[in-house]
Amino acid sequence: MKLNVGGIDRILRIVVGLALVAWALMGGPVWAWIGIVPLATGAIGFCPLYPMIGMSTCKTKQ
Repeated sequence: MKLNVGGIDRILRIVVGLALVAWALMGGPVWAWIGIVPLATGAIGFCPLYPMIGMSTCKTKQ
């Protein structure tokens, strides 16, 4: 599993994920639990969708 989620993308995923999970915990809609997905992909640094579409937000080594 190669890292494919870079800096700003990773931070945004974690912030959005935490916000959605917090909303769900405070009585928001059930679908807000989807925040677990961006939270996990941001924390791990790997998004399973990115390889399927040939994308990566990590900086490449030159």
